[in-house]
Order: sequence, then C-alpha cells, then structure tokens
Amino acid sequence: MVYYQRYQQRKKGEVGTEEDEECQALITECANSGYYKRTRPKLLSFLLLSLLSCSFILAPHLFYSDTTFSLYSPEVENEGLAAHMVANAPLGSSISNGTISCDRSSFRSDFCIMKGDVRTQSPSSSIFVYGSRDKSSFTNYLSGLVEEHEKREELQQEKIKPYTRKWETSTMDTVTELDLIAKKESPGMKHQCDVQHDVPAVFFSTGGYTGNVYHEFNDGILPLYITSQHLSKKVVFVILDFHKWWLMKYGDIISHLSDYPVIDFSADKRTHCFPEAIVGMRIHNELTVDSSLMDGNKSILDFRNLLDRAYRPRVRSLIREQEAKQKLSVSVSPTSKSSSRIKRKVHERSLKRPKLVIISRNGSRAITNENLLAKMAEKIGFRVQVLRPESSTELAKIYWALNSSDVMIGVHGAAMSHFLFMRPGSVFIQVIPLGTAWAAEAYYGEPARKLGLEYIGYKILTTESSLYGKYGKDDPVVTNPRSVTKKGWEYTKKIYLEDQTVRLLLRRFRKQLVGAYNYTIERI
Repeated sequence: MVYYQRYQQRKKGEVGTEEDEECQALITECANSGYYKRTRPKLLSFLLLSLLSCSFILAPHLFYSDTTFSLYSPEVENEGLAAHMVANAPLGSSISNGTISCDRSSFRSDFCIMKGDVRTQSPSSSIFVYGSRDKSSFTNYLSGLVEEHEKREELQQEKIKPYTRKWETSTMDTVTELDLIAKKESPGMKHQCDVQHDVPAVFFSTGGYTGNVYHEFNDGILPLYITSQHLSKKVVFVILDFHKWWLMKYGDIISHLSDYPVIDFSADKRTHCFPEAIVGMRIHNELTVDSSLMDGNKSILDFRNLLDRAYRPRVRSLIREQEAKQKLSVSVSPTSKSSSRIKRKVHERSLKRPKLVIISRNGSRAITNENLLAKMAEKIGFRVQVLRPESSTELAKIYWALNSSDVMIGVHGAAMSHFLFMRPGSVFIQVIPLGTAWAAEAYYGEPARKLGLEYIGYKILTTESSLYGKYGKDDPVVTNPRSVTKKGWEYTKKIYLEDQTVRLLLRRFRKQLVGAYNYTIERI
C-alpha cells in the first residue's frame, strides 16, 4: 500500500529553462542535454571547414535543399508519433529525424520520443537514433567529406527510467536506466539490424511496485493504454525488468494493445531497429484516463471496454465449463427427476436476484464478522459470492465475478482496484478503516465515480475498529488518526494498514445494503 506516500514524497519535474531550449535547437553550441564530440582536425579538415563556413552565404542561392543542420524542423510533422507528441505534450516543436525529444515536466514520469533510425543495444542499456545526411545539400556534402574517416558524431544524450513513479527515489533506484543517444551517420558507415521492425516501439519497465495489483494497473497497464492506444495495436512493446508471470497475468490485455510479441530488453541481445520509439509512459491520475488529453477523447470507459473484449473469450469458456459441471452433477445424482426440476427452478430463481460480491481479506483489514455480513445480505435479497483473490488467481475469473455483479463490498486496499472490472451503474461500497479516509477517496472513490459507478464510502466508527480495544477510546490513534498519519508513512503503514481489523456494526451497515438493493432492483 505504498501509494499513501504520493503527495508526501513526490518531487515535481524540473521545467526546462531558456538555455535548455536553445540547447535543443543549437546542439552544436551547448552541452546541457547532450554533448558534441569532435576530434582534432588535420590541415585538410581545417581548410575544408573554412570553406564550409564561407559557403553558408552563397549555398542557399546555389543549391536547393529541404534539410537543415538543426535537430528540429520548424514544420510540424503530422504523422506517426510526432503528431501525437505535438498534440499531447508541451514540447513546442516538431520532432525531426535523428532526434530525441523529452518531456520532463511531469512529477510522475519522464517521456521521450526518438524518431528516425532507432536501434537497441541491450548489453549497454542503450537506444541509439541515427540521422542521415542528404548529399544533395551542399552544406552536408562538404561536412561529409570532413567526417568521412571520423567516427559518427554523438549529438545528444538523455537518460531515462521508464517507470511512472518518478518522485519516489527509492523505488526508481530499482528500475533500469536507459541511455538515449542521438548520432549522425557518416557516409559509407553501415550498421547491422538483427530484427527490422516497420512499426514504432514503446519502452517501459515492469519493475518498481509490480506485484501489487493497484500498482500493476495504476503504474503500468493504464499508462500503457494511455501511451499506446493511438497506435491501434501497430506497436511493439519492449519491456525492461521483465517478469514472465506479469506477461502471463496481463497477456489478454497486452494482446489487445499490440499485434506483436513483446521483447524482453535485457534477455534479447539482438539489435532491434524501429522507425520511431516512445521511451516511458504517460500517466494522468489515479486509476483513470483524462479524455481531454487523449486522441479521439478516449476515456476510462474506453479502457473498460477494452478489458471486456480482452476477457470475454475466456469468460465464455469458464461459463461453459461451469455449465458442464452442473449437468454432470445432475446426471450422477441419485435424486428423482422431480427433485432435479425443483433444484433447477431454485437455481434459476436465485440467478434473478441481484448479485453481491464480497472481496474477502485475511489478516490486516479483514472483516471479522464477514460470515454474518453475507447472511444478512442474503436475507435482504442478494445472491452472495465471497471472492478471495490471490496473487495467483486468474484475472479472467475475477473479471467474470465482478462484471456479473451488481454490488461489490470490500475494505480499503489494493484489491479495490478491481472496481475497474465492474459495469458502469453498479454499486461499489468501500469500507474505510480508521486512518485511511484520504487515500480511500483519492485512490478508489473518485476514480470509481469517473467510471460511472455508484460509490458509497462507509467510514467505520471507532468501535468498529480493532484499534479501539488495543489503544483505548481516548488515544490519538483512535480519536485523531490525522495526527498520527502526519508523522509519516511508517506510522500509517504499521498502525492503520497492518495492525487493524474491522468488525462491522451490522445494524448500521444494513442501511447501506438496503439502499444498494433498492437501487439495483429499480435499475434492473
């Protein structure tokens, strides 16, 4: 539950200075965002460079060329990633071939685009982009003569960790850092492509807090959707800090974002070549999509529809398996035909009742009278399913349970991220233990409303918390949780997240259930 630290530890991204902007436009005269490397010229090189300088005045009148020595073209390129960058990032300039453009203004993540001849070099954790010269240009031709026997020029270098928790230094220390290097290719110099791709790449990390379902969606899957959906699946995902289990868990979603196999950056030592590359991911807010920042005004509802397409085939298979088991149990049962018909009618009648799913927890923040809660819900009229998701639980099974539900109940925690699997209009009741009110609202309450759910935040009384019995009714831990959480994350985590359980006052909670039931019946 490390996301409580967000506003305590975040560091806003540095805004580029005027000097940095000049650096991008005139990279040959500045070394802030990269460096320019030359060897000591020989006499011939010196004479040719002198001739080159003198030719600048006459060249435009003698030779026509569309290319310039500047890294950035003054014209906007309305195609591929370049157009997306202009529309969704405050870079203020177009992206020219052989260049790197980075946006570091967000406190959440850095984001770079490389356009041109992009090549990976896994052993050195590097990605290169090469810019070629047009020999019809008089300037470039003379410059090429000077550098014919020299190494390629290194024009710009950027470093980036492609993960969306930039402000958390300790977390980012576990994420692989990439070197992004822009070079100019000298005439006659050739380099090999082991794998040539004709679509762009997105580079990102599955390190950090991967392993926690909240972070897997908030820091990974949703930013990946935001960053890549405009490419319409014509994109290759290159993953740093790769985990096989992650791909198995989220493969259904990944296959609906890309038509191509993913690449494990560290394990695949081949040189992969791309026409363009995005390094890093965009992130908008907690578990949501800001439609105003998306191509085609895509929203969190569009992401929800993608989940439905991703899991629908597997859910249908699970339904068929369940029906087959039910038929088998009926065929082997010694009961009479009349009793079988009665059981079938009872089952069909129960399916017409609103479905309520209880997300069960063991240990910290568990509802200790959960069994009584389930019985009360059944008496009200719900068909109740208790779901205990584990890290190994197939996501399609969780999706099936929640997509078919009308109401979900759960105590604040990472598993509440599964509200994304609910249909808009359904009811989400989040039980809010002591000391978690702000996080419960920011991380789950507000995003649930944006998805179109009927959200109910049930703040427990002090007497419903196990902390009441442990610390006493007058202790600040019970009477003033905010004074304790202000002391820092470790206090919050140890006291309110790891050492608290909930025993619901059922008479009080019943009002929420009755309201949810009546709402659902009217909606049905």
